[in-house]
Amino acid sequence: MREDPLVAELVMGVRAGDRQAWEELVERYAPLVWSISRRMGLSRSDSEDVGQQVWLRTVEHLAELREPAALPGWLVTVTRRECLRVMAQRRVSLAHDPTGDRLEVPAGDDPAAVDDELLAAEREAALRRAFGQLRPECQQLLALLVHEPPLPYREISAKLGIAVGSIGPTRGRCLDALRRSPALATLIADVDPGQGR
Repeated sequence: MREDPLVAELVMGVRAGDRQAWEELVERYAPLVWSISRRMGLSRSDSEDVGQQVWLRTVEHLAELREPAALPGWLVTVTRRECLRVMAQRRVSLAHDPTGDRLEVPAGDDPAAVDDELLAAEREAALRRAFGQLRPECQQLLALLVHEPPLPYREISAKLGIAVGSIGPTRGRCLDALRRSPALATLIADVDPGQGR
């Protein structure tokens, strides 16, 4: 996993009381915390509770973190421990309710899985930053194009006030702008070193 200087910068900002740094830190790593909770089989409600506890622990212990760049790994560890705590509480309550579903506790931390989770969170955060830097028209178009269930082009055309025939070319320009975003350029270059040339 490559070190991201922005992580250390955000941690130092939070330590200095910078609210914007805190918000960016949470926005960047909340998907990681959420994905670990859900992957460990927790319900939506339990995953939200875990998230709250993880961020509370982060506030309480961020000053003690010796290496600010180590925050992502620390978050993975804290999230998994918090998930296991919630799962243990559920097992205790299930012992009193014999009709309850059985919860499985995953065995140990797999370093490869931790790296995969960190990389996925890093990619998602970079994509969100890049998307946020697009022109509002591109954001609206791309959001409508990935809508579930899919929207017909004529509906997208009516919502945005553009011709049906211009949706495809506009989408292409918007995706090109997304790919050229500095937030994604580094990730694209890491995946395919020939792309940066």
